[in-house]
Amino acid sequence: MFRLNKILIADDHPLFREALQQAITNHFGKLQMPNCGSFSGLQKRILEHDDTDLIMLDLHMPGAVGFSTLHYLGITHPEIPVAIISANEEPEVVSRAIKYGASGFIPKSMSIEKIIHAIESILDGEIWMPETISAELQTLADENDEFLERLSILTPKQFRVLMMLVEGRTNSEIADESFVTIATVKAHLSEIFKKLEVSNRTQAAMIAATYLEIADPSAEILT
Repeated sequence: MFRLNKILIADDHPLFREALQQAITNHFGKLQMPNCGSFSGLQKRILEHDDTDLIMLDLHMPGAVGFSTLHYLGITHPEIPVAIISANEEPEVVSRAIKYGASGFIPKSMSIEKIIHAIESILDGEIWMPETISAELQTLADENDEFLERLSILTPKQFRVLMMLVEGRTNSEIADESFVTIATVKAHLSEIFKKLEVSNRTQAAMIAATYLEIADPSAEILT
């Protein structure tokens, strides 16, 4: 039987966070549930709460590029299970999320009862996803395995630099935000290019954006 003292919820919709916290409390009793709504906020929260039993992560948050947050958690806190909770239910997205290390994929469209069941299954050590999606994944071929292998050998610092490249940051901006010298940034870039088998920052940013980005199903509603 799993133990459960703390769940960290990372989602940029405050109302959804509140509803999820209430549902979890109603079922499991009073827990610690730190929360955040951005990638930078998640970085701070996970440092403050590294004894978290489960992270519930939305793929679409400010500062995150698709699966970048999931990969970041995988290389910095591999011991903490991560449950993706998303409005995107495309089988390819689910497949890639599991390959990037998610312990489960929970569609936001599910009932509260099913979400609670999914949480319990993940805490029991299962890789959980809806049965309908699981069946489709049996025949779905994922094309990003080669890139994933290259990405896995980046250090956490190199991965952060890569994400800032995707955002279009200059070497000076990366250095200021990372509190390092420009020479250190250049050294990181050199290793990134070598590991990703590219020759310049544009190619590195393009390949990362291509394989890490996913469509946001809420974008059409919000625009």
